[in-house]
Amino acid sequence: MISKDHSILSLSRQCKLLKLHRSGLYYKPKGESKLNLELMKLIDAHYMDHCFKGARRIHTWLTMDKGYSVNHKRIERLYYKVMGLRAVMPGKHTSRRNKAHKVYPYLLRNLTVTVPNQVWATDITYIPMRKGFMYLVAIIDLHSRYVLNWSVSNTMDASWCKETLEEAIAIHGKPEIINTDQGSQFTSEVFTKFVLGSGIKLSMDGKGRAIDNVFIERLWRTVKYESVYLNPPDSAIDLYKQLKKYFNYYNTKRRHQGIENQIPVNRYLMKNKQVA
Repeated sequence: MISKDHSILSLSRQCKLLKLHRSGLYYKPKGESKLNLELMKLIDAHYMDHCFKGARRIHTWLTMDKGYSVNHKRIERLYYKVMGLRAVMPGKHTSRRNKAHKVYPYLLRNLTVTVPNQVWATDITYIPMRKGFMYLVAIIDLHSRYVLNWSVSNTMDASWCKETLEEAIAIHGKPEIINTDQGSQFTSEVFTKFVLGSGIKLSMDGKGRAIDNVFIERLWRTVKYESVYLNPPDSAIDLYKQLKKYFNYYNTKRRHQGIENQIPVNRYLMKNKQVA
């Protein structure tokens, strides 16, 4: 997929073209067992319809309903640490953040979003493949639901999130506000310093309040049910090609009920022209 001896394209350029984070070239995470990969695929699909369940209830479902004989500690590690999931209901496990990092207030309560680039939202999700898994980060414009930028990586890294946002700003300009959850990638100094240094207000979901970032959570459900689950990719390059095709369809052809059945790119560009 990546040629380290390419005569024309540098490694950095190849990664940018493939929307892959450079750290994936140098860091090779220890692979999960066949059983863990099987469990994570089940957890991911079940979570899409039961996002109110934490690791303990997922463990109960896997053992009592699906017949797996697994320790609850295994499920907690996969659910929280590997997949980066959290239940939407309040509780001690609703957000896995670094307590040393500053958390910023939620700025979208009672805010009416009327134009593009007023509010962006970003998040990370786990993507299952036939063998193994990757992570996907995406940035959407809340007014139009337009996917501004996205990238895949084999690690959840703060610099990866920052670089994806940086690319989106270079292409589309900067928003007034960007909303994230309280994950350690978004509360890190690498990410927050870039956002605030760019003159952007940083908003973060309240603990245990998935509805605060509901639009991008809905995007994950759509991507998985309409693409990933139907055709699980075989490799990272297959995942990239599949997501590139899907996001092009999502942005330019798919009508969205949440925006009066308009097409995201039309709503984004139309309002931008009016503002200009």
